Amino acid sequence: MPEPVLEFTDVVAGYGALTILNGFSAEIAAGRVTTLIGANGAGKSTVFKTLFGLAEMRAGEIRLDGEPVGGLAPRALLARGVAYVPQGRNLFPTLSVEENLELGGVTLAAAVRRARMARVLERFPRLAERRAQQASTLSGGEQKTLEIGRALLGEPRVLLVDEPSIGLSPKLAREVFATLRGLADAGGVTVLMVEQNVKSGLAASHRAIALEGGRAVLEAPADAILAHPRIRSVFLGGHVAQTVSGRAAGGA
Repeated sequence: MPEPVLEFTDVVAGYGALTILNGFSAEIAAGRVTTLIGANGAGKSTVFKTLFGLAEMRAGEIRLDGEPVGGLAPRALLARGVAYVPQGRNLFPTLSVEENLELGGVTLAAAVRRARMARVLERFPRLAERRAQQASTLSGGEQKTLEIGRALLGEPRVLLVDEPSIGLSPKLAREVFATLRGLADAGGVTVLMVEQNVKSGLAASHRAIALEGGRAVLEAPADAILAHPRIRSVFLGGHVAQTVSGRAAGGA
């Protein structure tokens, strides 16, 4: 397996008096799609929010390329190559596709921004075809692709994507998952994803990390988890540490 680019070690985090992560530890391999799975409330989205300072980190350490980044401001994380696409729709609906993309590069010099926008539009031809349209006129899948494209203007090395399939038809969800897999396979971007549509999310992933009670209880190749008959344990919030045979510890 490639070297980890992002590492969580014994992270304890939460909101106010509520603790969600209870010693979460995991290694996120560079250039791979890794999906966090588990029951509602297991702490999946809180992993992202803790990294970006939206949840309070009370103990533990988060490292990027071996350097501590826990507690850094979002701007500092973006400067280090970490981008975050939250769940739901996060576009300006009355602005055009091109204008929404530009907002992902407002801190860049104009020439750099134009060059990066051109690369994003080349990567996503459907956005290029609709560059003058209002974002609200795009399909759900195209809107999510636009959010991903906007995040790519920062040329991130690590892309966090929270629940990309929410509100999408199965067909559109598959297209978004294929986009994310393509970023890792062709572009070397490390993708860390939270996805409730476990089967579809795992089908687009290299590895998966199962959470339970705010801890990582299983790390395994995605296809090993996907093929296992007891995968329903993940949905139901049962004990998942034994859901995959011993072979799950190896693999890509």
